[in-house]
Amino acid sequence: MERTTTSDGDTAIVWFRNDLRVSDNAALMAASRHGAVLPVFIRETNSPARPLGAARTWWLHHSLERLAEKLESLGAPLLLLSGDPARIIPDLVQATGAAAVYWNRRYDPRHQAADAALKAQLQADGLSAESFAGQLLHEPMRLKTGGGTYYKVYSPFWRAMEPDIEKRPPLPAPDALPPLPAKLDIASEALAGWGLLPVAPDWSGGMNEAWTPGEDGARARLVDFLENRMQGYAERRDIPGVDATSGLSPHLASGEITPAQIIEAMRVADTDASSSDLSKFRKEVGWREFSWHLLANDPGLPDRNHNSRFDAFPWIRNETALQAWQKGLTGYPIVDAGMRELWRTGWMHNRVRMVVASFLTKHLMIDWREGEAWFWDTLVDADPASNAASWQWVAGSGADAAPYFRIFNPVLQGEKFDPDGAYVRANLPELGKMPSRFIHRPWEAPDSVLLAAGVRLGKNYPEPIIDHQAARQRALAAYQQIKDAA
Repeated sequence: MERTTTSDGDTAIVWFRNDLRVSDNAALMAASRHGAVLPVFIRETNSPARPLGAARTWWLHHSLERLAEKLESLGAPLLLLSGDPARIIPDLVQATGAAAVYWNRRYDPRHQAADAALKAQLQADGLSAESFAGQLLHEPMRLKTGGGTYYKVYSPFWRAMEPDIEKRPPLPAPDALPPLPAKLDIASEALAGWGLLPVAPDWSGGMNEAWTPGEDGARARLVDFLENRMQGYAERRDIPGVDATSGLSPHLASGEITPAQIIEAMRVADTDASSSDLSKFRKEVGWREFSWHLLANDPGLPDRNHNSRFDAFPWIRNETALQAWQKGLTGYPIVDAGMRELWRTGWMHNRVRMVVASFLTKHLMIDWREGEAWFWDTLVDADPASNAASWQWVAGSGADAAPYFRIFNPVLQGEKFDPDGAYVRANLPELGKMPSRFIHRPWEAPDSVLLAAGVRLGKNYPEPIIDHQAARQRALAAYQQIKDAA
């Protein structure tokens, strides 16, 4: 390929993907050292990976708006294009005379082959094509057990990884980005034309209230967490009725903040948090790393059982029960509150995620892939690693999985972690006047209590769709069935 060159020095193209930030961005920093910088985001129309769900698509629109503002302020406007990167990137090289193309690595195996092929193509054409780490604290294919395989149990994985997590200080944002010469201006597509926002109906009102997508929103949330919620995190993180978690997961999923920035901020923070609080949060960052470690080494994680014994599990297809779960109409308040919170805000408290996932896979015996698909579409923090690994963990089919016979009792979970019903009342207004004694088991309340609370079981709030003890026995029998067949 013949390349034209600019008179203002070498041009570098930086290809943004799930790294929608300007700080701690190694690809952007490398590009800033060239004579001109062309930042580009490509809406990949032929991506081998799974399309983003609706909630992540909403987030992407707002995150790209914020990224474009940041890049404009640094001097290099963001170029938006649609199509195949294997064609678009070489065309941009030809049009700009670029000498280098940089990007930050993606670890979804379905992206890696395409990225490697493009890098090889560019290098064969005489360009500098380089990729960088940044989304994770470790390179998931390189961390091995003593036996040379990948880790399938979290605790030894964390012991192997933790000593190195502070060894990469985050990079600052570039001071400025030299733009392309005016004569080489390339028309950008309009973000509004991509149709990323919901219309008719616009269901994003609750997400607009709950979230501030973008790098600045991520930084503000991190600072607020360290200053106001880190203290007591180890104990309070399991209580869904209080704001005690970081809320950083959607910002991490879109690459608006990096785990290295989080770890560094924790290191230098002036906080009254205990060592137990800090250690627990570091381990939560580590669980995300473990999920990516699993996906990189087991590309089928979102689609097939990690433990093949579960291929014989007698899942039940029940569309009515599935829809009741999706809509938050199971009759179990902690489950329904979680599913309503998810629909309204695009997020769900982690303790409740475990409860609702256990209910779907063990009470209803519906395939974990149905739940994973629903979360993929509705979570603002859905990523292919954490979503799949966590669902398989709860279902019992994953790596380092919770035993299948560990079946959460949704009533006891509610009473333990939401004892005064604050979480349920916040998400199920029809139960707002129920006394705490009965809020997690309204079917046991006397008629007089139900009448005073305005609750009409079977009318404005459902009876339980399944009995807990009967569901538990059925699930245990199914587990024994595949155990005996092994």
